[in-house]
Amino acid sequence: MMTISLETLAASNAAWAVLGAFIGGLVIVAALIWAVRLGIRVRRREPAPPRPSDHPKPPPGGPVMESREVRKPNEVPRAENESQRLTPHELHPTGTTRSENQERPRWSGGSGGSGGSFGSGGSGAT
Repeated sequence: MMTISLETLAASNAAWAVLGAFIGGLVIVAALIWAVRLGIRVRRREPAPPRPSDHPKPPPGGPVMESREVRKPNEVPRAENESQRLTPHELHPTGTTRSENQERPRWSGGSGGSGGSFGSGGSGAT
């Protein structure tokens, strides 16, 4: 009867594990190479990126039909009682009429809440 020592059996299992890891690594490398080559082929079939001359340019006189104007605000209607909810068809469309006062509203110090601090609601002094 032939007996195999434990050291020989352990060495052969370790050799199979190393061989399996090496073959697995080769499979992964081959898959990555295949994926890169496929990506290159797909990229070659795509149209080229546009040249700077292909992009639109504004006319020499500036943008066409640009206008700035202040519109009248359209206030949200109040519900008759506080438990009632307004539905979309009860709301008015946005302000569509031109305001007579075309001066743009400006922020002035002290009018933006408490102390003029943004976001915190306080002056920032502790």
